[in-house]
Amino acid sequence: MAKLYFKYGAMNSGKTTVLIQTAYNYESQGMKVIVIKPSKDIKGEEKIISRVGLSRKVDYLIKDGDNIYELINNKHKDIACLLVDEVQFLEEKQIDELLMISSLLNIPVICYGLRTDFRMEGFRGSPRLLLIADKIEEIKTICKCGKKATINVRKVNNEYVFEGDQIAIDGFCDVKYESMCPTCSYKIRKI
Repeated sequence: MAKLYFKYGAMNSGKTTVLIQTAYNYESQGMKVIVIKPSKDIKGEEKIISRVGLSRKVDYLIKDGDNIYELINNKHKDIACLLVDEVQFLEEKQIDELLMISSLLNIPVICYGLRTDFRMEGFRGSPRLLLIADKIEEIKTICKCGKKATINVRKVNNEYVFEGDQIAIDGFCDVKYESMCPTCSYKIRKI
């Protein structure tokens, strides 16, 4: 029986790199994969781009209201795996559709994304995945102090910010993110 996987990590933990490697592994064995990402992720347009320079064209950009289950059920009977990048941007209903794909169509669904935003709040897709995924796995990265990083911190114009819209894509409008351990995060927040 296929499963729904959620592989999460802080920024710069290599989630997209692992997704691209996973797609390569399936395809090198002659199996078909479908790669999707939410259209809210404007970085790379119709590609996923890892920080180490790897990229891959996605098969579908998913908009709010799109039914992922119907898309896969109607167009793809022969796929071995569905890979989802930036899953945190999907709607809760779409997360439920991913579970339907793994459960009813018997297609493994591997999702990669963030657990929390720069304010340490959940995105709309991640909390639902944490509740219903069959398997949850952390992809680890480190803070500049050497401890495990679990917090995403936003910088705009090289200044740390702790308020603002939940979604601001890395690399646009001088937005950058750093992964930090909770200790370093609280120090810059001056709490």
